[in-house]
This record gives sequence, C-alpha cells and structure tokens, in this order.
Amino acid sequence: MPARRRTPYRILLPLANPRTARDLVRIGAGVANGRPTEITVLGIVEVPEGVSLSEGATQARTSRRLLQRVLDVGDEEGVELRTMVRIGRYAADGVIEAVGEEGSDLVIFGWGGPPTASQSARAEAEATELTLAGERVQPRPVFSPTIDAVVRESPCDIAVVKQRGLDRVQSILVPVRGGPHAELAMRISRDLAKRFGAKMVVLHVVPKGIGDRAVQREQVAVDAFVREHAGTRRATGLIREASSVRQAIIREAANHQLVVMGASAQPTNASPDGRYLFGTLAESVASKARPTVIVVKTKQSLGLATFDELRASEGTLAHADAYVERTRSLPAVVDRWFAENTFHAHEFSDIRKLVALKERQNLTISLGLPALNEEKTIGTVIKRVKSALMDRVPLIDQIVVIDSDSKDRTAEIATELGVPVHRHSQILKETGTHVGKGEALWKSLHVLDGDVVAWIDTDISNIQPRFVYGLLGPLLREPKIQYVKGFYQRPIRQGDVLQAEGGGRVTELMARPLINLFFPELSGMIQPLSGEYAGRRELLERLPFFTGYAVEIGLLIDILEQVGLPALGQVDLERRIHRNQPLPNLSQMAYVILQGAIRKLEERHRLELLTEVGRGMKVINTGKDHFNLEVLEIGDEIRPPMNSVLAYVERRKSLKDR
Repeated sequence: MPARRRTPYRILLPLANPRTARDLVRIGAGVANGRPTEITVLGIVEVPEGVSLSEGATQARTSRRLLQRVLDVGDEEGVELRTMVRIGRYAADGVIEAVGEEGSDLVIFGWGGPPTASQSARAEAEATELTLAGERVQPRPVFSPTIDAVVRESPCDIAVVKQRGLDRVQSILVPVRGGPHAELAMRISRDLAKRFGAKMVVLHVVPKGIGDRAVQREQVAVDAFVREHAGTRRATGLIREASSVRQAIIREAANHQLVVMGASAQPTNASPDGRYLFGTLAESVASKARPTVIVVKTKQSLGLATFDELRASEGTLAHADAYVERTRSLPAVVDRWFAENTFHAHEFSDIRKLVALKERQNLTISLGLPALNEEKTIGTVIKRVKSALMDRVPLIDQIVVIDSDSKDRTAEIATELGVPVHRHSQILKETGTHVGKGEALWKSLHVLDGDVVAWIDTDISNIQPRFVYGLLGPLLREPKIQYVKGFYQRPIRQGDVLQAEGGGRVTELMARPLINLFFPELSGMIQPLSGEYAGRRELLERLPFFTGYAVEIGLLIDILEQVGLPALGQVDLERRIHRNQPLPNLSQMAYVILQGAIRKLEERHRLELLTEVGRGMKVINTGKDHFNLEVLEIGDEIRPPMNSVLAYVERRKSLKDR
C-alpha cells in the first residue's frame, strides 16, 4: 500500500517591505522543522475608495518584482517560497482572503513597533476632537490596524514578530501562563530551537512573597508543562518572583536572543476596545525587550460580540458584511482581476528561474506552432524560440508544427530546422477532419506531450522569445492560474507604411462589445482573440474546441464556466507585427465568432437563438457596374473534449507508464 502523503504546513507571510523578509523567512523555515511546508510571501496593494481597483495593476507589477527578491532568501534558508500579490481596499481583507484561498495554517507578520511619541500625541488629539463631536473612534491599534483586523477574524494561527535580528540564536525564552496560546508558543519555540540548535528556557513569573512551598509547587507545575510540550532535553523551567510580570520578563529577556510568548487570554469582562486582542503584556514586552520577540495567538472562532464590534466600526477595521458585499460587485471583481492577473513579459525574463520553477514542480512544457502557408516567417519563429528556450536554456521540452496542408515550403523549412511536422488532417484520422485553426489546435493536444501546452501563431514577423516565456511565466509562478492569454500593440500596414495603431479590428469592433454585453466577467481581457496562449493540459483536455475562428472566444467562455475568472491571466507581450487581413475576410471572421458566442449563450441559458438560417451569411460582391449577394455557409463545428477520445486517453496512459 503506497505511503500516505502528508498534508503540507502552509505559512502566509504578508510583507509591506521586502527588506525585512530575511528573519521572517528564517522563522517560517524554523517552524517548518523538516515537515512538508509551503511558504507564500504576500504583497498587498491598497487602492483607495472611489478609485477603480484596476488602477492597482501597475503597483501590483512593481510589488511582484520586489517580492521576487525574497525568493533568494528562501534558497539560502533551504525552504521553497512562492509569491502572491492581492489588490483590495484594505490590506486586512487581502490577508484574510489569502488565508482562505491558500488554506494557511499560520500567518507571520513583521511589526515595526509602536508609533512615535509625536504620532501618538497627534492620534490622541484627533480622537479627542472626534469624541467631543460625538463620533465613535477606533481604539489605538494594539500592533497595527491591519494586524489587529486580521487577529479579530482569527482565520488561522498568527505570529507577530518585533524584529531585532536573529544572529546566533543560542537561547530562546518562553514566558508562559498556561492556556492555548502558551501551547502554540511552546510548539513554535521547540521547532525554532531545533532549527537554531538553541536551548529553551520556559519562564513563569509568580508574585513576590508567596513562600517557598508555593514556589516549589509552581516549579513542579512548570517542569511538567515543559516535559509535556517542549519535546527536547535542552528545555528547562524557570520561576521568577516579581511584583511586575512585565518587568520580570523584560529583564530576563536580556539573557536570550529570542523571546516567544503567547497572547494574553482575553478576560470575560474585557471591554470591546481592542486592548485584549493580544493583551497589553504581550505588546509591552514586544516593544521594550532587547531581543527579537514573537507573539503568537491560536485560531479562534469569531464571536457575536466581535461581529457587533466590527459592524460598529469604520475605516480600516471593515466589517464582514461590507466585505462580502464588496466582493459581490461584478465590476469590482473584474477590476480586481485585471490588477492582479495582468502581467508583463519582462517579469519573467530570467529564464533560468523559470526553468527552476518548472523542474521544482516536475512539469514538462510543449509548444505547438499552427501553420498554413507561412514559409516567409516560420523559419525565423522556430530559430529564435528554439535557440533561446530549448537549445540554450531548457524551458521548452517539445516543439511541434501543426500544419494545415500548406501549399508552400512551410513544412519543409520546419523539418530542415529539426522540428517535427504533423499535418492536422492526418492526426486522429478516425475522427475525421475539418478546415480551421481550432481543428489544428484540438488535434495538436494528441501529439503534444507536455503538462503545460503553449501555442503561438507562425505569421509573426517580429517574433521574440518573450512571446513564449511571457505566456509560461504566470503558469509557473502562480498555481491558481490555469490559462494565459497574450496581448500586445497591434500595428496595421497601410500600403508600405506601418501605422502604430489600428490592428485588432474584429476585437475592438465586435468581440469586446459582445463580451461586455453577454460575458461581462471577461470584459477585462484586453485581446480575447489573440493567437498566443498557454494552459495546463488537465484543463485543456476537458474543453470542447470550435474548429475555426471561434476557437479563442469559445475556450475563454468555457474556461470561465469551468474554473472561474481567477484561473485566467493575461500578459503584455509588447508589440506584434503580422500580416493584416482584408476587410471582407474580417467580416466573415466576425460572423463566425459571433455565432460561436451565441452558441455558448444557448448552452449557458438553455435557449435556442440560432436557426439553420443563422449559418448562412450574405456576402456583398461588388463589380465595376453591378452588385450582387452571395450566400456563404459559414460556421464552426465543435470538437468534444479531448479526454473523451479513446485514442488520446490510451496514448496519455502509455506516456505515464513509461
């Protein structure tokens, strides 16, 4: 019987400043203690009310670039990191949502310390003015508005770190008073002690003058607590008599390099002013002790009183109902998706890092090149992509040309360059064949072997490796993303002059208006009809394919239906130059795409909108002295999901059995 796979321990690390990441990553790696562990470094971009969330796209790109620097720290500490950027009105909402999305077990916050005297005086003065005016005022944050708001929700265990360095940790102090938070502090201390090779000192402070016998009883109790929870011989219990618990802990902390303590338990008669989120003792020790201090709090259910408090709150401590209402707004959902899931190819220009991500995830990548009479450009496409991404650096494992019975030297050129060529009419011959790019893409799944499949058009005259690695980057770096579309500037050639704008006429005049009307979730897609895209095989093989021009819009709509908007990404590939089609051809293309979208509407709403008449398009032919109408039968067929084709299923099984 195969060994049962252990569920990984998931740590979320929200970072306001990547320069503070090193010690926080060291703590996360220590808490992991050899277990399968996933650490996600989270960047939050806050967009103020009244401003579209899509405005955060540029900041999100900057944040992703900064967070990439943290990955090197993970390599140094021997722990795997990945990054995530989220957009929102409030940082706390982004953290809480990420916890739910990732299934996090622990959130580690870095804390900069209490506000300065001038900041406190200004805040108190403002609070006094508002109180006199009869307005409710938020209590002064225990740690910070974001940390406090997350702690109020208590979505998982939480650790707040006041950083003062973690060089040569030889001794860890663990002040305890019992309770669930103390047990979490002991577990984290035990794991960090193993990581750093340090000893643990478990401190319990008792009132002065309680007598020797009472002190002895306390010592016995602490020793028993240590035996039960420390799990190491290098742990001892220590009793200190003192009139001030706070002062006793701070004095003893000077003898150690790290302090780990649980939050103070909330008393039953606590007022709802927020002071017992962690307790004043924990805040005071974290503020004044000499070494780094970690304050931990276990996950707790959110009680009715706390909900009442959140409902009465304004500002950064937004209440849960408002948060739910915000997420229900479709325009806000699309705007946020646009900001979070819109990338630039330059973000992924370090090809060796992409290769490392590919190998770490044990993935293979295939590139399909659909072609029809592309002898002028296909040689350049193959040379540039193959040289940069296969020969020089092994990002791509397989390149295949899918030829649609070209009449020129397309297939011959590809073969001479060492790339296999498959005529799509000869693939899966038992299923028949249709004319069209969608048919070529559908059949290419049978001959492309990779776990990730990318396709790019072969009529691009300014091809660069970024057209491929830009598509692959989001899939390798963001586990939630399953399908990525390219977008770019679309010049148009007028005679011998290349105009900077004007390409993508079907997209702007038909596809985007259509999407905004009937599929508004996709309205943030800049170029839904672009011919450059990549996806995970496990998704692509579940999708039906239109056989012709409707393939791009059909895939987008079906992916939206199957896995939702967050699984889609788009990447800026900068500028794409290719041959532009004449207007009559574009008219027929638009007709087929419109047909395809209507068929998807029929599936979604179980309506009948198209009739047989809808497959005939009247084309106007013009001559020197006359006009006439010609009826063309135009329309795509639909191919079933590839995983329903027996020959495909058998081939995939044989590949896995190798």
